[in-house]
Amino acid sequence: MFLKNLDSLMAKRKINKNILAKESGVPYTTIDGFYKKGWDNVKLSTLIKLAEYFGVSLDFLVYGKESAVAEVKVKKVGEVCTERELEILAAYRNDTA
Repeated sequence: MFLKNLDSLMAKRKINKNILAKESGVPYTTIDGFYKKGWDNVKLSTLIKLAEYFGVSLDFLVYGKESAVAEVKVKKVGEVCTERELEILAAYRNDTA
């Protein structure tokens, strides 16, 4: 589903893998590798870059539809976070790891 969605998003922008790589900040070899080797081990940070580039959610990029869950309860601190806030947190943790 992910590759079909990626192809569709690239087609809408009338771009190819090379342009996507240059404009999104994801290396061409990574994007090309999705098609040659699969995307099973893709990094969350890569998916986030692609979702941000296309202006879509991670759910839409990966599954082709928005999640029915708008909020997720964070039990440790008892706060409610949106999916976007959790994406930012995950990206922050990836960058600082």
